[in-house]
Amino acid sequence: MKHTPFIEKHMALGGKMHEFAGYNMPIEYSTGIIDEHLTVCHGVGVFDVSHMGEFWVKGPLALEFLQHITSNNVAALSPGKVQYTCFPNGKGGIVDDLLVYQYSDDKYMLVVNAANIDKDWDWCSINNQMGAILENSSDNIAQLAIQGPKAQATLQKLTSIDLSEIPYYTFKVGDMAGINDVIISNTGYTGAGGFELYFYPKDADKIWNAIFQAGQEFGIKPIGLGARDTLRLEAGFCLYGNELNDETSPIEAGLGWITKFVDGKNFIDRELLEKQKKNGTTRKLVGFEMIDRGIPRGEYRIVDADGKEIGFVTSGTMSPFRKIGIGMGYLLSEYAKLDSEIWIDVRGRKLKAKIVRPPFRK
Repeated sequence: MKHTPFIEKHMALGGKMHEFAGYNMPIEYSTGIIDEHLTVCHGVGVFDVSHMGEFWVKGPLALEFLQHITSNNVAALSPGKVQYTCFPNGKGGIVDDLLVYQYSDDKYMLVVNAANIDKDWDWCSINNQMGAILENSSDNIAQLAIQGPKAQATLQKLTSIDLSEIPYYTFKVGDMAGINDVIISNTGYTGAGGFELYFYPKDADKIWNAIFQAGQEFGIKPIGLGARDTLRLEAGFCLYGNELNDETSPIEAGLGWITKFVDGKNFIDRELLEKQKKNGTTRKLVGFEMIDRGIPRGEYRIVDADGKEIGFVTSGTMSPFRKIGIGMGYLLSEYAKLDSEIWIDVRGRKLKAKIVRPPFRK
């Protein structure tokens, strides 16, 4: 297995390690997932997300390439802005969802999911018919996500940059903990606020130690991938491999807002997705919360009052914040009306739930 520059930190802190996307990653630490989850909701926690992939797209043809391969309108970006988007796969599905950072008119950084780095790189390479300059820097960039309402106060001690001037989905490049040229980004995946830091692996120890010292007064803790998943689910964020995959379209996944049919943007699957946008889809992604007590899990069947199967769960958990079962899943469109009652088949028991609009943690 691969490992990040923080592997020794995780082991020393009692991290329960497990393979994820080919990396040896901490799923949780000694305090457990619920405590870690609530630490991020109320204070500040640190996630090692150095396993994520980073591609550079450069040159005068960078924008043309990105407009072709992604669903969102990259031309709407300006330097310092970030955009959430996806790679349509040519068959109505999604290769991956990703972030696009614009540095300048001819320089962008793509941040892709760890499990899809090789798949995404091959997809970009195959579809780079216009000749943009591509560079896979995934092994040369480390990343920490510092999340929670005390994240800004923690990091502000370590940088001369005014973090209040980095609103959601923007970034700046500057000093952090005595290290120059750190990317400081505000694109959190927890719904609790905070920042992501991108830097060279050689600076990992110095940055980690400085962050934990600065956050000591706020009860800062390391957070594993288990709480990252429960936090993103409470926030109503999709996860590739659960809500998104090669068989789901961005339209049925509720991502029409990142699928832009602007003039001059002839992206992969445009015609197909435009038809879906106009005519609707046979199924839709919905959020739901349990009325009966129970924990929904991925792949559980969703049924109607008569027991007829009408969909399936993509993600589910017992919300650490709400203390109720929550989840997301795909339903036949005629059953996907807000506030409708549905039933989750939990190991043969039909448990009542209600369709709601995420996020689950307001």
